[in-house]
Amino acid sequence: MRPRWLTIILIPGLFTAPVGLAEELPDGETLVANKAVIGEIIINRENVFDLSIPKENNWLYRFANRVHIVSRDSLIRKQLLIASGDDYSKRLSDESERILRRNRYLYDADIVPTRYENGVVDLEVTTRDTWSLLPALSLSRSGGENKTRIGLVETNLLGNGQRIAVIGEEDVDRRSRTFEYSDRHLGRSWVSTALSISENSDGHTHVLSAVRPFYQLDARWTAGIRLSDTDRGETLYELGNQAAEYQQERNYHSTFFGWSKGLRKGRTRRWTVGLVYDDNVFSAVPNGTLPSVIPSDRKLVYPFIYFEQVQDHFETAKNRNQISQTEDFLMGRRMAASLGWSDTSLGADRDAVIYFGTVSQGFGSMSGNALQMSLSVDGRIESGEPANSLAHIFVRYYRKQSEKRLFFASIRATAGYALDLDNPVRLGGDTGLRGFPLRYQNGESKLIATVEQRYFTDWYPFRLFRVGGALFADVGRVWGDSPVGEERLDWLADAGFGLRLAFTRSSSGKVVHIDVAFPINGDPTIDKVQFLVEARQSF
Repeated sequence: MRPRWLTIILIPGLFTAPVGLAEELPDGETLVANKAVIGEIIINRENVFDLSIPKENNWLYRFANRVHIVSRDSLIRKQLLIASGDDYSKRLSDESERILRRNRYLYDADIVPTRYENGVVDLEVTTRDTWSLLPALSLSRSGGENKTRIGLVETNLLGNGQRIAVIGEEDVDRRSRTFEYSDRHLGRSWVSTALSISENSDGHTHVLSAVRPFYQLDARWTAGIRLSDTDRGETLYELGNQAAEYQQERNYHSTFFGWSKGLRKGRTRRWTVGLVYDDNVFSAVPNGTLPSVIPSDRKLVYPFIYFEQVQDHFETAKNRNQISQTEDFLMGRRMAASLGWSDTSLGADRDAVIYFGTVSQGFGSMSGNALQMSLSVDGRIESGEPANSLAHIFVRYYRKQSEKRLFFASIRATAGYALDLDNPVRLGGDTGLRGFPLRYQNGESKLIATVEQRYFTDWYPFRLFRVGGALFADVGRVWGDSPVGEERLDWLADAGFGLRLAFTRSSSGKVVHIDVAFPINGDPTIDKVQFLVEARQSF
């Protein structure tokens, strides 16, 4: 028989919860409905390699973790839109994740509730660093031309999120030596600063900017200044061969201020006013070896007004443009437009209206089938006539076939009118037609269509990069006059296959493409097989 004293102890325990036991964790929507208050926010900053995984627990990866400076706690907290004592917001938690994931020095970011008791919810923010000190050693090939790059890049200096780079590059256009520095959080603020100095074989490029952006949907103001000074040679191509050249000196300066009432009824509206100085001077290339085609000088000085509206509808998915990495997609509508007036009384060389407009929208769902569309127009109106006017349409379609297979298709169309000589529409190996030389065709309008069968694998060699593959076909055509009067070809097409390598430990965030492309038609003198090796931002 059970002792009487034991029965006395056990029976009350059947009807009472253990002291201090937290409530079951509800989902984000329930926490909002319950008007939960944020308690403790714990920052879990993971290093580059997870040593709890046996394949990553070796001497090399342990050494890499020891010498790598993990992103500082203060850097992560600064980018959170939530704080202890605030009402819990699933929207702000999700937006904080997106802000963190925009940083190249982080591979991923996740914010989850860890404890809920008496209306108070504790949160854990988990981030994983990428390796931030990278040797810039690369050899890429596209459009039949090689590009070399050598240098050193640090994207998370001392764990503070600053980027510094010293790079030397050589491609078909020029040799360059570049120094870059940027800080997205000057003094732990939201002010982003950037400095870039390039000394090139054909001139130089100097850029300086300081911008406080609309860093979140509910941000109320923006301001900034951008200064750039460029002197460089430009080459025009005919059927992939150098045909003419010119020298361009450009001084571009802008300053602006913007305001917003923040996020209301699921969308945010923003207004910005500013002033732009844009001076372009063209000349023959010193000691040039090609015929000169010299565009007309152009000096624009104009105040402008800019409007933007963004709908708060974002989705996350994996295996779309990256391999096994969380990606953020804006599926809501975004509209933007600007209007400026260049006047000779301000120092411009002409009176002109400068305009820009864009609208984009996502349809369907990234969890299944999705369509993303964007339309934009930009240009000038001079003496009542359009000048350098362009209209762009970009459509992307994603059809999920399985967790490891995706059908992708895109259409990119550009229609131009009265284009400046320095702004031709180009089509070639560097602009989407993979089986052809770079800048193969020039004109005023173009259309290019692409289809890809994408494959995503679980192969993870050395726990350093993920592997995928693709079968692809491209079709494109150019219309209108060319600056060098080249023969106008009909539709061009290519097909091929390729390997994709996504380096998960690198802060570059790029996917290496190794492609073999076969031109189906075109000029008979071009190579029948094109080998391409290049790093891109997506699959």
